[in-house]
Amino acid sequence: MAVETPTDYAAGEAAASPERRAAAGPPGYAEDNYLNHSKGILSWLVTLDHKRIGVMYLIGVLSAFLLGGIFALLVRAELWTPARTIVDADTYNRFFTLHGAIMVFLFLIPSVPAALGNFILPIMLGAKDVAFPRMNLGSFYLWCGGAVFFLITLLNGSLDTGWTFYVPYSTSTDTAVITALMGVFILGFSSIFTGLNFIVTVHTMRPPGMEWFKMPLFLWALYATSIIQVLATPVLAVTLLLLAVERSTGIGVFDPAYGGDPVLFQHFFWFYSHPAVYIMILPGFGIISELIATFSRKHIFGYRFIAYSSIAIALFGFLVWGHHMFTSGMSTVAAFVFSLLTFSVSIPSAIKVFNWLATMYKGNIWLATPMCYALSFIFLFTIGGLTGLHLGALATDIHLHDSYFVVSHFHYVMVGGTLVAFLGGLFYWWPKMTGRMYNDFWGRVSALIVFLAFNLTFFPQFILGTKGMPRRYYNYVPEFQFWHQMSTVGAFLLGGGLLVAAAVLVYSLFRGAKAPANPWGAATLEWQCSSPPPHNNFDEPPTVGDPYALNRVVYDPDTRSYRQIDEFSNGGPPQQTAKV
Repeated sequence: MAVETPTDYAAGEAAASPERRAAAGPPGYAEDNYLNHSKGILSWLVTLDHKRIGVMYLIGVLSAFLLGGIFALLVRAELWTPARTIVDADTYNRFFTLHGAIMVFLFLIPSVPAALGNFILPIMLGAKDVAFPRMNLGSFYLWCGGAVFFLITLLNGSLDTGWTFYVPYSTSTDTAVITALMGVFILGFSSIFTGLNFIVTVHTMRPPGMEWFKMPLFLWALYATSIIQVLATPVLAVTLLLLAVERSTGIGVFDPAYGGDPVLFQHFFWFYSHPAVYIMILPGFGIISELIATFSRKHIFGYRFIAYSSIAIALFGFLVWGHHMFTSGMSTVAAFVFSLLTFSVSIPSAIKVFNWLATMYKGNIWLATPMCYALSFIFLFTIGGLTGLHLGALATDIHLHDSYFVVSHFHYVMVGGTLVAFLGGLFYWWPKMTGRMYNDFWGRVSALIVFLAFNLTFFPQFILGTKGMPRRYYNYVPEFQFWHQMSTVGAFLLGGGLLVAAAVLVYSLFRGAKAPANPWGAATLEWQCSSPPPHNNFDEPPTVGDPYALNRVVYDPDTRSYRQIDEFSNGGPPQQTAKV
């Protein structure tokens, strides 16, 4: 059998007419699958199938992302001029608060673990479902409950505290702080239950032959993320509950007017919220590891170092919260220790980047849409990570604290990192989730627009920050208008790029060719089941082997898909079959 390259496959698929491809689905396409196994809206609302729950999470987090994105554009539109442009100062305060709170709590934290993780994790393990399917469904409805409280907040006076809820302002403002706090409190339980479910699933449902160091790196990343979710989230929950009690009853905890300590609130808040940064970015690291190996057609370089670095980031993340408070009053010794620990986090992060670059070195790189997003991630996250060093250093942080430099750094990590990785993962697993291929050309166009527009939006904010522009200000000096307008133009272009990406995926649902089981030639287990997966994930027990042995995966023109062959095992250990 002839072995074709990814380029051969892409060219052959492009030459076929859409009608022929849509009508003649590949053998890997399952007519009876999780999407149509049972019918009716109730079959979705009470489903215990992790795939359907993942799809419902995906719809939910994307809706939240749309809402948060609209608020972002409104903020940028207001900043077009130094004075009032479209709204007054109070409304502007509500816009940036809602943008931050919705993006962080409703999109960034649950996007990859709850949506993509729920769908992919059990199939990657060769399992039928997660360990606790009912808890999984309960987590989703807790997320919905938290989202409802945010909607109530929106309709009941909104919120203007900033997403950090800093005391004493959050105990005195007339906006709907209590409902927003309850929303975050409920969302925290959703996050804890998801993390607990994933930890138990990875520990108890790995198939025979899948030892810890034969797990795909995406699973390592989800496992490390789950540890943070379970251990750190309760601290935030208790903190926000105390804040709600203080605001309701006047009992002094954090507000100095009642005898409380506002710095104590900052310690509690950042003890969770800095690890929360890694809840957002660690799953993105896992996605990038999968994309770089698959589309470089090479075994991942430094597998164990990448796996260990995920755990190291999770552990170090608990020790660095103090660098958010260098200007809040801290002893010299404590500031020095927190600064030193902050620099230590850069080591495991750099290990990942170096290993991804080494994987691509001399690889047969296939610039499909997911790989374009992966390359964007490496560039943008590296800038975000390196600019974080300026905020970890005591001397420069004093100047840059609470400036637009911080805003830009945060967005290079969270948007250039987490969002871009999420898009890369979504394009990567979209054929598996929906059973439909999308237009790869327009997918790559969306990646290019997102990359260029993102830099146009946020790089000027580095310059604004170093020149002294404070974050969250409604007015600014006229000298800053050029940089603000450049950032606003970039924001609207970025919104356009994201709309192109959405259009590509939505169009594929109606006119896309039926997807084969393994369109990318990957070696992890989720590509051994049909697309979309059957109700029980696998009709036949999958074969467990090295998840990055891409030399065992060849293109089969008869099925128009890739498949694994044992004769390319290079004398490795016998592969084992998973229990389904």
